[in-house]
Amino acid sequence: MSWAAIILAAGRSSRMGNSHKLLEELSGKPLINHVIDAAEKAFLVPLLLVTGYRRADVAALAHGHDIEEVFNPDYASGMMSSVVGGLRAVPESCEGAVILLGDMPMITPQHIRTTIAALQAQPEAFAAVPVYRRQWGHPVVMRRGLFGAVMGLSGDHGARAVLKAHLAQVVEVPIDDPAILLDLDTPEALALARQSGSARLTP
Repeated sequence: MSWAAIILAAGRSSRMGNSHKLLEELSGKPLINHVIDAAEKAFLVPLLLVTGYRRADVAALAHGHDIEEVFNPDYASGMMSSVVGGLRAVPESCEGAVILLGDMPMITPQHIRTTIAALQAQPEAFAAVPVYRRQWGHPVVMRRGLFGAVMGLSGDHGARAVLKAHLAQVVEVPIDDPAILLDLDTPEALALARQSGSARLTP
C-alpha cells in the first residue's frame, strides 16, 4: 500500500510581507518545488497539493509533476481546513498520509522515508513524528485510522492535539537535523536560509 503526500500550500503567507513565501526562490527554484520534489523522490503516491490563497500562481508551479490539486476555499479559517481537505482526498488504497508544509524546503526524501519506516515497524501505532532535540518537527506521518479524529479539528493548530491525545500510539523518530523544524515563513528566515542553508539543496 502506498502513502499519500498532502502538501499544504493554501495559506496567505501573511508573515512574509508583500511577497508569497511559496513563490520565493531558494537555490534556483521556488520553495514549494523543493517540497514537491522531496515527496516525489520519497515515492509518495499520490501527491496532493492543497491550494487556497493565490491558487493559480501556486498550482502553476506544479505543472510538469504528476500531482493533484485540492482547492481549499476555506483556507482563511486556518491550517486545519487544508489538512482536512487533503485527508478527504486520500484514496482508500493508501495506508496513510504524509503531511508536508509548503514552506519547509529543507525536508529531504530521507527524512520522509525514515519517518514512514519507523511507523511501519510498529503496526499498533497511529502516527510518527520526527524529533530533533526533544522538539517535534515535520513531516507528520499518520495511518488512515487516525484520519477521523484529525478531521474533527478546526482552526490553525494542526493535528498535534490529536497526536497528544493518542501519545501512546505516536512513534517519536529521532532525526539529528534541525531542518525538520525550519519553516521559512518570514523574510528573515528566508534570508538566513539563502545565506547558510541553500548549499544543501539542488536546483
